[in-house]
Formats: sequence, C-alpha cells, structure tokens
Amino acid sequence: MARVLVIGAAYVDVVVNVQHLPQSGEDVAGDWRSTQVGGSAFNVQRALTYAGVTADLFAPVGQGEHAAIVQATFQRLGIPVLVRDESADNGWDVSFVEANGERAFLSITGVERRWQAEWFERISLADYDYVYLSGYELEDARAANVILTVLSQQPHLRVLFDTSPRVGSLTPAVRQRVIRPGMLIHGNVVEIQRLGTPTETYQETAQRLNAITGELVVVTLDAQGSYYVEHGQGHMVPGTATRVVNTIGAGDTHCGGLLAELAAGHTTAQAVQRANVLAARVVGQQGGALEI
Repeated sequence: MARVLVIGAAYVDVVVNVQHLPQSGEDVAGDWRSTQVGGSAFNVQRALTYAGVTADLFAPVGQGEHAAIVQATFQRLGIPVLVRDESADNGWDVSFVEANGERAFLSITGVERRWQAEWFERISLADYDYVYLSGYELEDARAANVILTVLSQQPHLRVLFDTSPRVGSLTPAVRQRVIRPGMLIHGNVVEIQRLGTPTETYQETAQRLNAITGELVVVTLDAQGSYYVEHGQGHMVPGTATRVVNTIGAGDTHCGGLLAELAAGHTTAQAVQRANVLAARVVGQQGGALEI
C-alpha cells in the first residue's frame, strides 16, 4: 500500500452552538459543546486511520496551553510528534455551529504558521507516495514558499491540494505553484469557483483545472455528493443521506477518505464514493474528526 504524509496543522477547536452568527453590535447566546483538537491535517489523518491506512501527521506541536492539549491528544491516539517547535503555542479557533449544522471559524494562528525548511530534515519525503496539503498553510507566502520548495524537490510525490476556505487569499505566485501539472485538486463548490472566472460553472472550472494539471479534480457538493474530472471527463457520484449535526471536518474527512482509497489502489470512482460515505459519517457527529 502507498504511504501518505499529511502536512498541516493541529488546532484546538472550541466548539460553540449558536442559533445564528452574531451581526455587528449584536449579542447572541451560545452553548459550549466541546474543546477538542482539530485542524484540517489532523482531521485528514484521522480519516485515513479510520479507513485503515497508516498516515504520518506532519504538524508542529508548540509550547503553551493549546500545545499541551494537542500533545495530550496525540499521546492518547498514538500519533508521533514529528515536529516540535517551542517558539509559539499551537493555534486555536472558536467554531460556531449554527442550527442547520453549518460552521464558521474565528481562528487565532500559532506555531503552524512558522514553517521552516529544517523541519523537513526530520523525515524522508522519499519514503512517501502521496502528500496532503491544505490552502490554510499556503495563505502565508513565506510558509508556502518553504513547503512548496521542499515538495518540488520530490517529483515522484502525488500531492493533493485541498483548496480550503482560504484559497481566495493565496497570492498569485502561490496559486500558480499549486495549479500546475501533476497536482491533484480537491475543494467544495464555493472554493473551486474561487479558482474560476465569474462566468464559469463549477463544472467548467473543474474541467479547466484538469486540463492544466492533467490530474484528478474533485468538487464536493454537500448532500448531493461529489463531481470529479479525470482525463477530461466529468463524473457525478451521489452522496449518502444523513442527519447533519456538525459540518466541521466534512471536507477534511472527504480528503482523507479519497486518499485512503487511492493509496490502496482502488479506482477513482470507488475512492470518491468512499469519501462521500466518510464525510456523511463525520457530519452526523459532534466532533470534526473520526475516531476508531
């Protein structure tokens, strides 16, 4: 089975249920649900593990109260700490979950924005086949340059770029480096459309991205399922019916399920279907990460 490296962050999510997001000057009541470790990379690694694929999590653990929560969670789940940098605490966020299950984040960044080329000396990228990479880590141009430069030195890697809600904040130079031949692209319909033009449908944008990359492009469509383009051909894979409790981690889990199936050598159609199933499972629970 192919080996997977998940690059990114482990955040602390403070999850609060609200009837609706507050407007400017408004005071709304909230219901605290949990304080838990999340972050795109952490959620992706948990989905891969849930699917039976061993994946290494390359996310820095810092020094501070949030880093202590991350450290304890890693220890409980048996996740090795591959990067430790005590120059800052780990980031955290308030995750507002509305009555319909939709989420919004207020994030405070930390050590996960301080990427150093030296961190990669602690692992051997030559040992991996697939790499997960999120737009969150690429929003900072300096961090993006560090990560993308290191990855460019390993042309054998199949890199999945998960666009993230921050894709609109990527600099033109970074965007050009990730939308390139050989890059797999994954995002929800809103994120993918941010990579297109105002007159393009998401299908047209996905087709154009596939023409540039020559690789798989996946667009998630919530309960409808997923649309993907491969070899210039578009395909729709229906979703799985479920009761939505919390959409935190839905896209991350979809990425993890997709990578798990691809790493196991299954077809793209099988991989997208499995990803749909796992994403439906995670939105039916309170936490944003699947646990065995």
